[in-house]
Amino acid sequence: MYFDRKCKITFISHGATIFSEEGRFSDMENHPPLSENGVEEIGKICDYLKKRRVQNDRIYSSSATRCIQSAKYVSKVYKKDFEIIDLKPRKCGGFSGLTFEQIETKSPDLLNRLINDPDKPTPEDAESITEFINRVTEVVNKIVEENIGNRVIIVTHPDVIKAAICDALNIPHSSLQHIYMKTGSATQISYFESWKSLIYSDYTPL
Repeated sequence: MYFDRKCKITFISHGATIFSEEGRFSDMENHPPLSENGVEEIGKICDYLKKRRVQNDRIYSSSATRCIQSAKYVSKVYKKDFEIIDLKPRKCGGFSGLTFEQIETKSPDLLNRLINDPDKPTPEDAESITEFINRVTEVVNKIVEENIGNRVIIVTHPDVIKAAICDALNIPHSSLQHIYMKTGSATQISYFESWKSLIYSDYTPL
């Protein structure tokens, strides 16, 4: 039926790293790990999950070190293991390790293309925004189909959550760059048979 929910997913953005604190692009798996601030952020998220009594049947985590570190804290809340899934951040090629400001100074045309032309890989050795959103959507849809009736937590990257929001709201792929997603935040999406509903986004406990 139209209003029968298939699955509810609470996306948890990994805690802060030295790269996220400096606003740097990063598609690396093993670096950087959580910073002290990142550990504090995930601690607050765990407290939020306890206080709100957010129900959970399964926990998943992206494979990057910063996600696994965050998922370990979350798994302790529910006293259950988590499963690693293939939800990597967007491959950003030559932009990896750079800030928006550095890219704007070095390659303003490329920055403009990144923001306004989601179908083109920017830079050329990167994954296009459209490719990235489609990849995330495919993985998330598979998780939904494997968890009919379940409530799921996915610990992952901010950009992955932004991609899931673009898909859920069926908005232009260029909108991804206009969605702000903090580290150590929670976003919840309900998945129905023929539509999706964004319940809340980028919630950060105080």
